[in-house]
Amino acid sequence: MKVLKRTVTLLLAALLLFFACTGLCSCKSGNKERKNDTSNTLYVGHVGTSFPSSYMPWQSRDGIAPTVSSMIYSTLFTYDDLTGEFLPNLAKSWCYIDKDGNPLVTADGKVDYDRLEEVYGSSGSYIPVKVTLYDNATWSDGKKVTADDLFFSYDLCANNKLSNHAGALAWVSDLNHSYTNGVNTNYGIYTANHNPGGVYTFSDEEKDTVCYLHVKKVLGAITTLFTTVLILPEHIWSPIISADNPINSTEPNDALRYQYEHPVGCGPFTLDVDSTNAQVIVLNRREDYHLTDEEDPTKPLYKVDTIKFILYQEENVAIFSLLKGYIDVLDSSINPNYKVLFENEDDIQVLTASNPFVLTLVLNMNPTTATQTQMRKFLMNTDFRRALALAIDQEDLIKNVQNGAASTYSLGLVSETVSAIYNDKIYEDEELSSFTKTWDERVQEANEILDAVCPEKDSDGYRVSDGKRLSFEILGVPTYQDLVSYLQIQFQKIGVEVKYAAAGSSPEKTYLYTGKFDMTLQGVTFTSSTVDIMMESHFVNTGTSSNYGRLLDSDLKAEIAAMKSTLNLNAKNEALKELQVSIAKEYYKIPLYSSKIISVARTDRYEGWVASDGNTAFSTDSLKVLKEVG
Repeated sequence: MKVLKRTVTLLLAALLLFFACTGLCSCKSGNKERKNDTSNTLYVGHVGTSFPSSYMPWQSRDGIAPTVSSMIYSTLFTYDDLTGEFLPNLAKSWCYIDKDGNPLVTADGKVDYDRLEEVYGSSGSYIPVKVTLYDNATWSDGKKVTADDLFFSYDLCANNKLSNHAGALAWVSDLNHSYTNGVNTNYGIYTANHNPGGVYTFSDEEKDTVCYLHVKKVLGAITTLFTTVLILPEHIWSPIISADNPINSTEPNDALRYQYEHPVGCGPFTLDVDSTNAQVIVLNRREDYHLTDEEDPTKPLYKVDTIKFILYQEENVAIFSLLKGYIDVLDSSINPNYKVLFENEDDIQVLTASNPFVLTLVLNMNPTTATQTQMRKFLMNTDFRRALALAIDQEDLIKNVQNGAASTYSLGLVSETVSAIYNDKIYEDEELSSFTKTWDERVQEANEILDAVCPEKDSDGYRVSDGKRLSFEILGVPTYQDLVSYLQIQFQKIGVEVKYAAAGSSPEKTYLYTGKFDMTLQGVTFTSSTVDIMMESHFVNTGTSSNYGRLLDSDLKAEIAAMKSTLNLNAKNEALKELQVSIAKEYYKIPLYSSKIISVARTDRYEGWVASDGNTAFSTDSLKVLKEVG
């Protein structure tokens, strides 16, 4: 592996020398622009195939589109996974309320989960939530943001006839508000101007800022509503959308296309339409943004006047541009093997952050009759899967594949950084205690297990069944070939052969959803904000879900359902810790490592870069504290 790393470094060095000699770099005209720019403008490099041509925030979730959308528009709140709190964004506060409209909060203003369970635990089909907007929030065209914009946005999500957006429909699936063939069949969003039957009373102070949402009796139901749905301006979109011209259209008319390209948002930045093109996206900070610096309200929340995103289609070219000073920062993490290029460079800071994302080896444990093979029958055996899990040495993979820039991960698939739900006692379970032993001891135990399952071996030491070597393909993208080569070495110790298989451009449709694979590599992220949705997606739902190996376990399904249905947060967190033991014993999605997020930024024009958990140097945390040098 040392030879491979040296080869990678020398190859990249040669490429950089070639670029330097030939002048080959994206956006040639912008190369000197940053160096001569004395304005408060941040230059951000983005590696991708193209920039979006539409800025309708629901239209694209790929590439840089979500980043730009989140800066032009706003969700109601952001979520802090470490504290489990919703932080003000477009809305300043929220609370569950009892049946008389009184907030269910403790003396210190936190959610009173005991009272919540007492009031709604055994009655009703939903829980009412009161949301209060900032009264000084405005759209970028100067119009005031009101509760009716919330009604419009959520109502539109639920009405597929007008939204033409399956994703938006999923965002409000836990909202007790629905449509059937364009007809409202259930009402669950209330404002002063949308209050049939006078269900709620609004004071003069509340009529523009308060909205009530009826959500399903799941604590996680509010998360997507609060942190995923980017709120849209009713006065812009309502006049131009219809069933014939839904807001999300592949063939927009002139009115829709104009709004796609000239977004009106309520976020901290606006799109500079005249300066934006296929190679550059320019955002300007709004002077009238409602959120300001927490310590000094006279100062803006974000410290950069202008952000220029520069497109690079090759990572090597983007790295060269950062080294040469053509950009300030890359918006994504870099390969750990590239870290050495920056460590001794003047005016460049290397930042490392933890990551709640874990890469797992997924086993096709329940193939359909049509996709069943002799090899895949072994993956249906729990003891066989346990042996595979025992043979994986995470520390060895981290050292050789990730150049040390990764962390080991629990079989329960929850990061220890998410302390509220992480089970630090998972390996005290008798069955799982073997995973605390040395790798040599685990390999020995794995071989003892497989000797009972498939004792026959060929001349090379690989196990054989019915005359065929136990051999499995690991489906993955080219960047994982090095990882698979090390898994080959580890599994060879227990007599199991694995090979790399190219996943292609659309593996979900081609292989994963149809069950035409042995093993695959998949990222898993369980945080306090996503766990309700993602556990069902990974372990319960079949078909077009993240449950690629089609796990069907009625006991685990019941555990997940019970966890979701509890209205007591402490009980929910304890249930999540117990669930991690059950998940671990499936030996279905076996953790390999959690890559650290390594990012690089220049310090000759800006200082104060922050590497917060789960983020690169280019993040809202950095934008809040950056200072111009000199």
